Amino acid sequence: MADTAIEEAKAVLRTQARQARAALSEDFREEAARAVAGHFFERITYGKDDVIAGYWRIRDELDCRPILIRLMDSGQAVLLPVVLGAEAPLDLRLWEADAPLYEAGFGTLAPSELAPRAAPDLVLVPLLGFDAAGTRLGYGGGYYDRTLAALARKPRLVGLAFSGQELPHIPRDAHDLPLDAVVTEEGARFFGSPA
Repeated sequence: MADTAIEEAKAVLRTQARQARAALSEDFREEAARAVAGHFFERITYGKDDVIAGYWRIRDELDCRPILIRLMDSGQAVLLPVVLGAEAPLDLRLWEADAPLYEAGFGTLAPSELAPRAAPDLVLVPLLGFDAAGTRLGYGGGYYDRTLAALARKPRLVGLAFSGQELPHIPRDAHDLPLDAVVTEEGARFFGSPA
């Protein structure tokens, strides 16, 4: 499949995925976020010195704050991404305990521009869809692709999603890195070696 054909197929899938996710009730979203956090801590392994990048939920994404807050409460280093420009990689800033967060565009909050930066060992990735091969359907802006390509080493990638975001097949471009795992309200699934 040519790159243009892949992008056209992804555009159709993005429209369908946005509509399906938007149809979920707020009560379901809140329960799912709690269930995903439980499954994350039961099934995803990481070291006490690992740096974990999360995200601040926008629109109707799965809320990963229950995971981030528990990580921070345990002393784990947590990063939040900031969009610096349309063609730039994400700026991954350390969210320190009691440090205020500031509006960072797209409805997100992030640490100040003075916050320390770090390379993540594990990245919690938002998504529109995923498939049984671990392919992630993002929003099409390429922010995570650019960010991951700019890192000296590839971190483990853990998608966070509602189970209804699973799609039968997502075409994969050469630059699309597969997820190592996805965690939904139904549990954790691993692609390749366990995350």
